[in-house]
Formats: sequence, C-alpha cells, structure tokens
Amino acid sequence: MARRSVLLLVAVIIALAGTALIVVYVQGIDQRAQEGQEMVEVLVASATIESGEDVTDASEAGKFETREVRRADFVDGALTTTQGIQDSVALGTIFPGEQILAAKFGSQSDSESLVIPDDKLAVSVELSDPERVAGFVNPGSDVAIFMSSDPVLFLPDGTQKTLPPYTRLLLPKVQVIGVGTTSVSATTITTEAGAEVTESVPRTILTVAVNQKDAEKLIYASRNSDVSFALLNKNTKITDQPGVSADQLMPELLRPGQ
Repeated sequence: MARRSVLLLVAVIIALAGTALIVVYVQGIDQRAQEGQEMVEVLVASATIESGEDVTDASEAGKFETREVRRADFVDGALTTTQGIQDSVALGTIFPGEQILAAKFGSQSDSESLVIPDDKLAVSVELSDPERVAGFVNPGSDVAIFMSSDPVLFLPDGTQKTLPPYTRLLLPKVQVIGVGTTSVSATTITTEAGAEVTESVPRTILTVAVNQKDAEKLIYASRNSDVSFALLNKNTKITDQPGVSADQLMPELLRPGQ
C-alpha cells in the first residue's frame, strides 16, 4: 500500500513537472512572437532633404517628424531628435520616410568630399529609379548588385554564338558611399503598334566602394549589360547562384511544336 502511494505521488509530481514545462514552453513561444513588435519612436524625414541642406533650415521647413515603428524596423543608430546634428548638413539626399541617422550628417566640407575606405576604390554607375530601389539607396547603404545581359560569345573561328538572356548576382555586398544628383534623359521607345514614344527617364549616378577585382566586374557589367542594385538589411542572406536565364523562365518555348 505504501509502495502504491509512493508511485502515485511520483506520477503526480511528474505530471505537474510536465505541465510546468509546457507552460514555460508556450510562454517562450509567445515571448519570441512578440519580440520586435514593441513600438518605439524614431525621427524620419517627412520631405526630401537635399544633399548639403542645413538641418536647421530643414527643421524649420517641417522636413523632420517623429513616428512610431516596430522595434524590429528600428534602424541601428537612428535618432529620435535633431539634437546633436542641429549644426550639420545632409551628406546625401534623404528621402521621405527614411529614418534619420547621425552618420548621414556632417559639416559642409564633408558634404563636398567623398570618403573612400582605405582598402577600396570608388566606382560610379548611372542607374534609373527602379534600378536603384526607387531612390531608397543612400550613402551608407549596403547593396547587392545584379546584372542582366543578352550575351554573345565570339568564337575562335570568328563566328558568334548568342546565348539565352540571363540575370544573376554580380557582387553580393558593397557599400554605397555617394549619390549624385538626379538628371532626366529622354528615351524613345517603339510601342506594339509601331509608334515611337518619347519617355523621360530619371537617372542618378551612384558611387560604391569596391576592391580592384570587383571594380573590374562592375565596370564591365555597367558597360555591357544592365545593372541593378538591391538594398540589403542586416538580416539579408545572399548566395552566389547560377542565376536565371530565359529558357529556365519559359521552358515551354523549347518544347517541340511550340
């Protein structure tokens, strides 16, 4: 009888311990689910702040405002007030909705010079708005660079071989160190009906810091293909893959009878 009571007591203890572990586990899941959901205040640009624009002038023009964002969306180093940068100027264009970072402000002399990391080269490419993530790429941004090409091989016998168009990763991570002013160029396109239409395309020169090998890749790609920037965050994972070609996206075109 005593033995049976002991076994029953042990069973009750095990059951209570199991229940406690389940409660702790569920609480842990709930806590992990709520991480990063807390709302915090951050200073953002409510209007475009031009490169070289004084913080005081921008503030008087109502170009700063405080917003609440999820902690997970809070950018490291973002400010909550202009205190500490009130005597500075923007080192590059800051776009509406962008969180305000002290690193993007400095003296007037800083805004007129380009800071290049000691072991890197500065290379510039001209991109349209879609190719530079609709203007969200700014000095200090990390980007991956992709290239899209319609490659033609020149064979030793003097003939040419056209390969399927493709897009692939060119450089997995480079830092943008400068953004030039945006200009508008006129481009003429032909519609399906055969009519020629002139479009105004805004283009901006972006400067990145790269080593010599990557500089060679980027210069070649920008002259012989279309280059696109993809904005990275601290959790973005980029892997070098073969890329995507036209025959992979549209395999039905290779089927007999198509």
